[in-house]
Amino acid sequence: MRNSTRSQVDAFIVMDVMEAARRAEAGGRHIIHMEVGQPGTAAPEGARRALARAMDEDAMGYTVALGLPELRARIARLYGEWYDVDLSPERVIVTPGSSGAFILAFTALFDAGDRVGIGSPGYPSYRQILRALDLVPVEIETAAENRLQPVAGDLGGQELSGLLVASPANPTGTMLDRGAMSDLIGAAGAQGARFISDEIYHGIEYEAKAVSALEITDECYVINSFSKYFSMTGWRVGWMVVPEDHVRVIERLAQNLFICPPHASQVAALAAMDCGAELEANMAVYRANRALMLEGLPKAGFDRIAPPDGAFYVYADVGHLTHDSRAFAAEILEKAGVAVTPGLDFDPLRGGGTIRFSYARSTADIKEGLGRLARFMAERGQR
Repeated sequence: MRNSTRSQVDAFIVMDVMEAARRAEAGGRHIIHMEVGQPGTAAPEGARRALARAMDEDAMGYTVALGLPELRARIARLYGEWYDVDLSPERVIVTPGSSGAFILAFTALFDAGDRVGIGSPGYPSYRQILRALDLVPVEIETAAENRLQPVAGDLGGQELSGLLVASPANPTGTMLDRGAMSDLIGAAGAQGARFISDEIYHGIEYEAKAVSALEITDECYVINSFSKYFSMTGWRVGWMVVPEDHVRVIERLAQNLFICPPHASQVAALAAMDCGAELEANMAVYRANRALMLEGLPKAGFDRIAPPDGAFYVYADVGHLTHDSRAFAAEILEKAGVAVTPGLDFDPLRGGGTIRFSYARSTADIKEGLGRLARFMAERGQR
C-alpha cells in the first residue's frame, strides 16, 4: 500500500537514542539519561492527589474542545502572575500537549506550500510537523554571536508566511530579551508573516525571567505546555493563546482533530498550577545540576559550551572531536553508559559537530554521568 509523500518525515533521533538506551537497560546495564528533555520528577503530588479524588467522583468523559473552563481561567491568571499581562481566559485553548498546539497553529495559520521560518539549531519536530502538513520549513541558520537565536536581520529576503521562535530554546537554552523579541515580531509583521512563540520552557530560567511575546503584542500565537516546568511530560497536556478572532477557528479544528484534551490530565494540570513549593524545589535541582554541568563538562573535555539562560540543556560544540555526532553519541552510550542526543537532530547541516546534554534528571545521576563522561574521554584520548 502506497504512503503519501507528506509522511516521509525524518526520525526523531532522540527517541531512537531513548530506544537504544532502553535496550541496553533491558540487557542489564545501568544507563545515565542525558538525552531526553524531560524532568526526572513525577507530576506534583498535589496534582496526583487531585486526580485521585476526581476519579472517584467523575466519569472523566469528554470535555469541551477548548478545555476545562476553570483550567483556561487559571492559565490566564498565570500570565498576570508571571508577566503582568491581563489575559482573557477566552483566548486560552487547552491542547493535547504542545505538539497538538503546533498542529492546530500550523493548520489554522498556513496553507499548503507556505514558508515558515524556524531557527537552526532548533526543535526537530517543528520542521517535521510542517512537512507533514505540506508546509515548507525555512531553516534560519543562527550565529554563535547571537547565541544561536534568530535576529531580525536574518529575515531579509526570506519571503516567509510565518516565523516560529523559541525562548528558552531547545537545544541551546538561550533566550531572547525584550528588544530582540520585539525586533523579530516587527520584522515578521513587516513581511506579513504570522508570529508563533514557543514558550514551553518558561518557568525554567536562571539569571532573568523569560519574555513572553504577549508582553509585546496580541497579534501572535503563544504555545506552552505542562511538560517541563510543571513536570508532566507523559500527561500530554499543553495550551496556546491566540488572538480573540482566532478562537473559533481553533475550536472548530480542535473539535475535529482531537475532540478534546485528556480530561484526567486537565484535572491534574489545574491542581499542578498551585503546587509552587514543589515546583520551585525542582528548580533548585536544575540550578544545582546546571552548575555541575558547567563545571564538569569542561573538565571531562567538552569545553566548547555556553551557559544556558533557561531550560535544562547544554549544547556543546564537539567538532574538534567528531564530524558524526550520531556515531559519537552511540559510542558514548556503548562505552560510557551515558545517553546523549546528537546535534543532527537539531541542525541537519551543522549538527554533525554538536551534542546536546540534558540535566533534567536527579543530581546524583548528573554527578555519576559526568564521572562516566570524564573517564570515557580520558580513555578515548589515550587510544
